[in-house]
Amino acid sequence: MNKREIAEIKRRFKKESCTFTRVCGCYVNSDKAKVVTFRNTFLNLEDEELHKYLEIANKTLSGKPGNSLLELPFPLEAEEEGGAQALLMELRSSQLKDDEVLNRFYDRVIETYDKVENYLILLFHDAYDVPMKTTDNLSLDDSEEVYEYIMCAICPVDLSKPGLGYNENENRIGTLDRDWVVGAPESGFTFPCFTERSTDIHAVMVYTKDAKQPHTEFWENGLGCKAIHTSTQKKMAFTSILGEALGDPEDEDVRDTMLDVQQGLSDFIEIRTETQDKDEPVILNREELSPILENSGIDEPVAERIADKFDAYFEENLPEADELLDAKSLKDNGLRMEKKELEKQVVQLNHKLEEAGVVNVDGSEVNVVVKVPDDRVATVRATFVDGQRCIVIPLEGDEETTVNGEKKVF
Repeated sequence: MNKREIAEIKRRFKKESCTFTRVCGCYVNSDKAKVVTFRNTFLNLEDEELHKYLEIANKTLSGKPGNSLLELPFPLEAEEEGGAQALLMELRSSQLKDDEVLNRFYDRVIETYDKVENYLILLFHDAYDVPMKTTDNLSLDDSEEVYEYIMCAICPVDLSKPGLGYNENENRIGTLDRDWVVGAPESGFTFPCFTERSTDIHAVMVYTKDAKQPHTEFWENGLGCKAIHTSTQKKMAFTSILGEALGDPEDEDVRDTMLDVQQGLSDFIEIRTETQDKDEPVILNREELSPILENSGIDEPVAERIADKFDAYFEENLPEADELLDAKSLKDNGLRMEKKELEKQVVQLNHKLEEAGVVNVDGSEVNVVVKVPDDRVATVRATFVDGQRCIVIPLEGDEETTVNGEKKVF
């Protein structure tokens, strides 16, 4: 599912356009026991409750594809009879009407989802009449197919914060009762995928709130899919690989080298983007990484170690180059390059000042050495004359003085 296909589904998560048929749920406590289960016709919900559920559904399809949203294909064994995909197919075909199927799904989540606090398992069922589109992307009234899918959201349930409030019954300010509150989803999935605006039962779109530590145990054991790394994990791993090979990241030289690598990556992406199709991702492999490392001043043996670790980590899933870019590092590198350019300009200016006779610029005072007769020198200083800042050259009598290569008589 790409951004456009995700957006097409999400646009319908509004009261006036949503076609959810049912919402079901199971509240699980910290002992992994089912506290309560429920099943409701979606459009029969009270407005406030309906909008809260729509917020949760919207969040479960939010985020950047490749990071918060990942498309996981089912391996062949998962699609065989009795495989993990079969239960999802049963949920979809039953339209969430079968309590036995629902309870089997809740049990699977409880067994495979690693969480010790309370949480709520929510399931939505929807059937979307996919409108036909013209070649210029205009929608027609005719429908090509019905995209029937289920969406699952797993939300934490926490006690509300303690506080003071007005107690109407006692007519006083006192402590508020604390309630168990359902939070935004931390994990979820949509099955089947909506690929090329059509049903794809061979993949599931998973959602994670925490891209650093997603619930991969649920993806693998609950959904039967092989977990893949999020963009955040890839960037963290690449930074770690560089740090381990180069040394202490607090060292200025090491930090500068890592910034050079980031700039090299950025330049590589810019060049590739100009030479390949617009929608084609820029993939980074060992052959492309090696010259970036070498151009960053990394010795060949160290560069080889980095490339070896890169291969080991990204063996089955090569990263897109922009997944490894660190926006903060690129910004820091920009500031570093500006500083270097300013330092270069200062050196050039000092050289010119030295040639002109200026040997030192010290805040409010300028010291200039000029040639005077008898091979003597006079130190020129800045001072105020009649309220204006001026350069004063001390001389004795009518002396011929050379200033900036020109002879002056005073």
